[in-house]
Order: sequence, then structure tokens, then C-alpha cells
Amino acid sequence: MTGSCLYDKDFYAWAKEQAALLRAGDLGRADIAHIAEEIESMGRTEKRELVSRLTVLLLHLLKWRHQPVGRGNSRRLSIANSRDEIVDHLADNPSLKSLLDPALASAYRYARRKAAVETNLAEETFPSICPWSFDEIMDERFWPEA
Repeated sequence: MTGSCLYDKDFYAWAKEQAALLRAGDLGRADIAHIAEEIESMGRTEKRELVSRLTVLLLHLLKWRHQPVGRGNSRRLSIANSRDEIVDHLADNPSLKSLLDPALASAYRYARRKAAVETNLAEETFPSICPWSFDEIMDERFWPEA
């Protein structure tokens, strides 16, 4: 079974085969088109992961601000852990820093909707655009007040 055909039938086997071909320097037999596609896909996955982590952080910050009764150690820990995970993710993928503005905007859109559902407040209760900068939400001293 050729690499390209194997790609569609058994991705795991294809990946192992392609890794072996690349390590051997056998680029002539490597499935270059699919390898390039998978590398691009990995990059998109890292960007989606950043948006996902930002969404969690923004969700908890919105709930902190708009649902003071829920302020406690569990939410505080979630916020602190989210900040740490974002720092680690950006350390592993420093080029994602150039995408922070659009990632923050996307994450806020998701977080706003989730916050409305989880707090039983109208979505309009929350600002339509993110009220905080990336630096603010990442500052461990930042705890938004109503």
C-alpha cells in the first residue's frame, strides 16, 4: 500500500511510515503533500488550543465579575491555573503571540455566550467586546470587580 493510499486507510501506520522515510532521508518516497497538510493542521490545532485556554480564563473572569456569590477558592484556582496554562502554551509556541488579538476576540465571543448560560444572565449583561487586554487578564493581581 502506497503512502498516500495508507493515509486514507490507516493514519497511524501512515504516520509511522512517513516518519521512518523522513529519518532515512528518503524524500522521494515520502508523501510530501500529506505531510505538509498535517504540519499545517498541527499549527491550527495549537492556535485552537490557545483560544480554548483563553476562553476558559475569560469565562471564569466574567463569572468572577458578574456572579460575586460564586467567588471562592475553586474559581480562584481555575483562573490561576488557566493563566499558567496559557503562559506554558505560549512558551511552547512563541509565534502564537502574534495572534493574541484575534485569539482573544474569538475566545471572548465564546466565553460571553458560555457565561450567559452558566450564570443564567442575559448575554447582553456582558460587554459585547472583551473589556480587558491580554496583559490585564494574565496579571495575577487582576480580579475584575462589577
